Amino acid sequence: MNTKYYAQNVSQIERELKTSLDKGLSNEEAKQRLAKDGPNSLASKKKRSMFMRFIDQFKDFMIIVLIVAAILSGVVANEWTDAAIIMIVVLLNAILGVIQEAKSEAAIDALKEMSTPNAHVRRNGAILEIPSTEIVPGDVVLLEAGDVVPADMRLAKTASLKVEESALTGESVPVEKDNEVLKADDVALGDRVNMAYANTNVTYGRGEGIVVGTGMNTEVGKIATMLNNADETATPLKANLNQLGKTLTIMILAICVIVFVVGMFTKQGSEPTNKLIIDMFLVAVSLAVAAIPEGLPAIVTIILALGTQTMAKHKAIVRKLPAVETLGATDIICSDKTGTLTQNQMTVEKVYYHGNLHTDEEPIASNNPALLSMILANDTQIENGGNLLGDPTETALIQYAFDQNVKVQDLLKKDNRVQEVPFDSERKLMSSVNHYGDKYYVAVKGAPDELLKRVTKIQKDGQIIQISDSEKDKILTSNKDMAEQALRVLGLAYKIVDKPYDDPTTNNVEQDLIFAGLVGMIDPERPEAKAAVAEAKSAGIRTVMITGDHQITAAAIASRLGILEESSDKNKAVITGAELDKLSDDYFNKHVQDYSVYARVSPENKVRIVKAWQANNKIVAMTGDGVNDAPSLKQADIGIGMGITGTEVSKGAADMVLADDNFATIVEAIKQGRKVFANIQKAILYLMSCNVGEVLTVFMMTMLGWDILMPVQLLWINLVTDTLPAIALGVEPVEPGIMKKKPRGRKSNFFSGGVASSIIYQGILEGILVLGAYQFGFGPHVGNAAMQHADALTMAFLTLGLIQLFHAFNSKFIHKSIFRAQTFENKWFNGAILISALIMAAVEIPFLTKIFDVTELDGIQWLVVIVAGLLMIIIVEIVKFFERRAARK
Repeated sequence: MNTKYYAQNVSQIERELKTSLDKGLSNEEAKQRLAKDGPNSLASKKKRSMFMRFIDQFKDFMIIVLIVAAILSGVVANEWTDAAIIMIVVLLNAILGVIQEAKSEAAIDALKEMSTPNAHVRRNGAILEIPSTEIVPGDVVLLEAGDVVPADMRLAKTASLKVEESALTGESVPVEKDNEVLKADDVALGDRVNMAYANTNVTYGRGEGIVVGTGMNTEVGKIATMLNNADETATPLKANLNQLGKTLTIMILAICVIVFVVGMFTKQGSEPTNKLIIDMFLVAVSLAVAAIPEGLPAIVTIILALGTQTMAKHKAIVRKLPAVETLGATDIICSDKTGTLTQNQMTVEKVYYHGNLHTDEEPIASNNPALLSMILANDTQIENGGNLLGDPTETALIQYAFDQNVKVQDLLKKDNRVQEVPFDSERKLMSSVNHYGDKYYVAVKGAPDELLKRVTKIQKDGQIIQISDSEKDKILTSNKDMAEQALRVLGLAYKIVDKPYDDPTTNNVEQDLIFAGLVGMIDPERPEAKAAVAEAKSAGIRTVMITGDHQITAAAIASRLGILEESSDKNKAVITGAELDKLSDDYFNKHVQDYSVYARVSPENKVRIVKAWQANNKIVAMTGDGVNDAPSLKQADIGIGMGITGTEVSKGAADMVLADDNFATIVEAIKQGRKVFANIQKAILYLMSCNVGEVLTVFMMTMLGWDILMPVQLLWINLVTDTLPAIALGVEPVEPGIMKKKPRGRKSNFFSGGVASSIIYQGILEGILVLGAYQFGFGPHVGNAAMQHADALTMAFLTLGLIQLFHAFNSKFIHKSIFRAQTFENKWFNGAILISALIMAAVEIPFLTKIFDVTELDGIQWLVVIVAGLLMIIIVEIVKFFERRAARK
């Protein structure tokens, strides 16, 4: 919809769209336009089939490495059992990924509205009710309180019409609408008062308008187009796994080449060249099998899947597995205000009467004129269940009366309305005339400055007296003070008359009034939001507020939440969308850290803010519930939508949806995300250090000309010791103080924080201990040379397996000591180690010794194996002690 319909008069639009306000379109013309323009609904990206999702799982770099290893094991080394096991792991990883994505899509679909709302249109001069999907450009639509605006409309008639547009503009207060032409060339979306837009809500009054845009040609449709054209943002987890896969590939290829070349050089002449080439190639392939942590992709997937289950218990539905971990890396939370940080529900906060300001918690007398006026001059409908329907400002006044234990229904029944002067945007007042015993009570509410023009008296010390200029100044000062606190202020007045009016108009009803008071309302912050912002701050995460609301309101809420510091310069920390549009990208990218609050922003502004933080290498999370939030949710590293108040478009764009709309759930999700990353890091430390130990063992055995472990033995160790213990590390509880650490940021990876150095020295230590056990196998208690070699190889095999199980305890804490109560809290881990140890030891059962080509060890040999495992723990603990000591210094 490129035409500026807000700048055209209604007759121009009637001619342009070939329609009539009085008669509307004919049914035949409507059918033709529906066939031409299509249904009034949003198009969406075609969902990928289950098969294509399955294929996508094999595009990961690490998976490709594993598939190549499986092919080499089978074709070249003729180890088809090894190849089969690797492929089973790869398939398991793919199936888990597809299942989780399917589950999350089902959960999101369950949150969507299932019905299409109907709309009232004028066709052939008659009013019809039709599905909103059948509306076409040129249709004349009738609106009334409670309706959802079905399409973009140029308003032609309005009667006290108010529309709540927070889903589109972010402004929480309903907008007063009229049908006057707007003369400005470029009017902001939130200021187009003669337009009504699709997916917004009518809260008050009535109106009629001509449809000027449907489906993808609406303002909501523009946003949907932005979403459909947006590129997927790569998550830090995906980047880290790709980096890990590439690093492993280079390392594995380098080691294999070195072993092949050194072996060819040292063993040259010992056997025919052709046979030597084949033998050394098989050794290199065996080494590759040992080096690749074939269970890692599946284990990472399982840890993420377990993370999604934990988050689901906390009402966070994860649509994509990597999103679980991304929150843990978040530096910036760009949060929508309305409905996310606030309740999206106007609430009375302060009331001014009898010359003083009172809080909403202070009791007020049931016959107080301020209370009576706000109840009687009110069009809120009260359902039997106590639900309040109507304009949010008016429902807030009734809720305040309920909170004051006033029996509102009884009062309205007793003092029922007999006359009224409806609200209009020119005089900014509304009045009602109600029974009041044998007299009549005139209740008036509206803009304080307009109201005071009609006030002549005030109640003071129980007496009604003429109001003085000083009293009016005091009232206006209180009005200004409340407005500066971002409160929306209404004035209240009344008078008592003997009989109803013959001509109930503003000229006689709203004159000679008695001042009753002022009432200040605000869309308050969520009770848990302030604590959540504070906890995020303690975790080194900055919360930035982005809203379509006014600058003063945004700054006040941000100050109350702690987003704006008391010492900060509000004029510099708060910026509007119009001011942002004047800044160049280079300047804004360099100074984005100066701003904590963005007010009156457009969807394009929100995307630009997210991109500016990302240009500073920050990982950005974006929360929101409106259609206007959807593009920025898509652009952010992780988009967090709201399940209850969130629009269908915003939920579709999000990576994670909060089923309870609770901002505090985000902080819990961050905690779980950090835990997931920490647990993946522990699993990688464990797997990689074990595999480095295996590689060094095989490498040194090859270099020294010793017998080497067979591929089936290496794969058995990997299968038994890597799988269960690594998965169990994935369910480790949250470490104390995890939310006191700064975000790890975009540049960090799984090897950060001392993990890389730990992998190297722990892998070397493991290799040394295994080689030591191998050498012990040639001790004097052993008989012939063949038995010596067999026992030594068996001891190396079992030591390598059991050392890795002992080492799993080391991996629970990268730098902390394991000698603490928390070490044994994870029952799954304890069980995994016990089961893996029994399976590893089971190879000593007589009928299995032949399968694994091992001998039965005696007591001393078993003691050596166990002592080697214990030494792994003792030596690592000593190194950790010195690391902690160095860190403190």
